[in-house]
Amino acid sequence: MVNIDKLLRSNIKKLSPYSTARDEYDGDIGVFLDANENSFGSIPEGNYNRYPDPHQTVLKKRIAEIKKINRNKIFIGNGSDEAIDLLYRAFCEPGKDSAIIMPPTYGMYKVAAEINNVKIKEVPLTQSFDIDVDNLIATIDSSVKLIFICSPNNPSGNLLNRDAIIKTLSFFNGIVVIDEAYIDFAKSKSWIYSQEKFNNLVVLQTFSKAWGLANIRAGLAIADEKIISIFNKIKYPYNINGLTQQLVLTALNYTEKKEKVVNKIISEREKLRKELLRFNFVKHVFYSDANFLLVSVKEANNVYDFLLQNKIIVRNRSNMINCNECLRFTVGTEEENKRLIETLSKYEKIK
Repeated sequence: MVNIDKLLRSNIKKLSPYSTARDEYDGDIGVFLDANENSFGSIPEGNYNRYPDPHQTVLKKRIAEIKKINRNKIFIGNGSDEAIDLLYRAFCEPGKDSAIIMPPTYGMYKVAAEINNVKIKEVPLTQSFDIDVDNLIATIDSSVKLIFICSPNNPSGNLLNRDAIIKTLSFFNGIVVIDEAYIDFAKSKSWIYSQEKFNNLVVLQTFSKAWGLANIRAGLAIADEKIISIFNKIKYPYNINGLTQQLVLTALNYTEKKEKVVNKIISEREKLRKELLRFNFVKHVFYSDANFLLVSVKEANNVYDFLLQNKIIVRNRSNMINCNECLRFTVGTEEENKRLIETLSKYEKIK
């Protein structure tokens, strides 16, 4: 077991968190004259003049029921990006400590590090987009406090080797962050159910992908209660607005519909993969456990520009390591995927 207190920045240990009015009274009924809110409001329906629950109590309870975990292990953030930022703020001393990322990977790990003046050590994934575990372990030194693992990985789409992750968790005395933004599209059990063995494991999830709620910005960090208590100590008081809490609660009543949508996306992903392989300019379609496909093509910039001219927007990942001449295609609706294939057919004809 890792000593979390020892990893924590000294100023965070000493910090007295901001106390909201709702920390003193969390009831629903009363004459609220404590938070300097506008008691009249400006919208006839709803109580939007009141601050939201800073602890998201009802929402966490429902998430805990669905995932069958302790609600005290759940942090809800303004997207997963908030949790990424809080990890740096809690565990990395600016200008002194470092974190490890494994490119090609999600870009916010590096951006958040730079914002917090934390050095990034890069340990590239192998050519087959998996963990180079020996190189990873060799890179760990006393300055490394965080290791970010994206699985399924963005932009390659594949799950990373489970044994390599376990070896990393067992060896490293810092915080290991596994980003599971795309886990619902994979045939794999979430890492949240391995946390009894590893108290240094933080799992990130999101409502943006499988739940289709990217617009409202809600992400999760699931971790040991000690780590979650640190997040709650340093987060902004009302980080999740009331509308987001209400909408996520509503969505959680439709778990069956969410599963049907996920299965539909997986089905469309496989259809799209087969269609893409028919084109002569497509060199390879990488296996995906996510809701997108990484595709190696001839003259990626030309393909990207042609699609853009036809108002089809994809991601050009050619500038990322091991992704030379690669485009990333999100799996769309049947109609959107059909339009993509028709447009690529036009491109092939003019080439």
